[in-house]
Amino acid sequence: MNDTRANLKPEIRAYLARIGYEGPLDGSASTLAELQERHLHSVPYENLDILQRIPLSLEIPDLIEKIVVQRRGGYCFELNALFGWLLRELGYPVTDFVARFWRDEPDCPPKRRHHVLKVEAGNDSYLCDVGVGGIVPRKPVRMEEGLEQWQGDECYLLERDSGYGWLLCEFKRGEWNRIYSFTEENQLPKDFVMATYWCENAPGSIFIQGRMLAIRTKEGRNSVAGDEFRIFTKEGVRSFIPKTDEEYKEALRVHFGIELK
Repeated sequence: MNDTRANLKPEIRAYLARIGYEGPLDGSASTLAELQERHLHSVPYENLDILQRIPLSLEIPDLIEKIVVQRRGGYCFELNALFGWLLRELGYPVTDFVARFWRDEPDCPPKRRHHVLKVEAGNDSYLCDVGVGGIVPRKPVRMEEGLEQWQGDECYLLERDSGYGWLLCEFKRGEWNRIYSFTEENQLPKDFVMATYWCENAPGSIFIQGRMLAIRTKEGRNSVAGDEFRIFTKEGVRSFIPKTDEEYKEALRVHFGIELK
């Protein structure tokens, strides 16, 4: 693996600049963790194009243009596709999986509508994910069954299920809860086309119901649900609803780095 940035493709250098990463590129687990955390603090989760009925492209050049050049965000099929591409370009072995999202579902989720990555670093395999709007691991989760993995004041573990495969769980309010599940069936880029089409167009898709944005910050996280902006810090939560289109665009710029035309 080459640690000389001058030898990297221009789009890779631009991507690293987009997420503010200036550290080593040595293929290590620590570098992988830093790349993921930087990504979550720099690139917002957002469904604005879906709401505008702008068809999404999962082609890498289009994702680079949107997320790196235009400094926009995206949702799981966009964000994890591009992050997986970056990791491969940096020499990490990456496998793509499709996941079933359990959080906030009363029963077994009917669709597999989430994209996750298995990444090899050192002698271990890690679950990596930069494509969730809610609170999820900010750093890779080692793929070891039953291992409690603390990340600040958050704790995660992976369980195994005979039917659903790996289950990512979070410790919340004194108990373990499922976030999502996935099996280790390798997915090709074209396998995600139908899933993202459903998310963009199906009447039952949550992605067409209203605005959803989120990004990690040094103080906590920022999010949008519908019209309401929520700014989470150690002091608590500040929420507001912009009164005009100009106030809305300014709030997007300040809290998510998105500049709409």
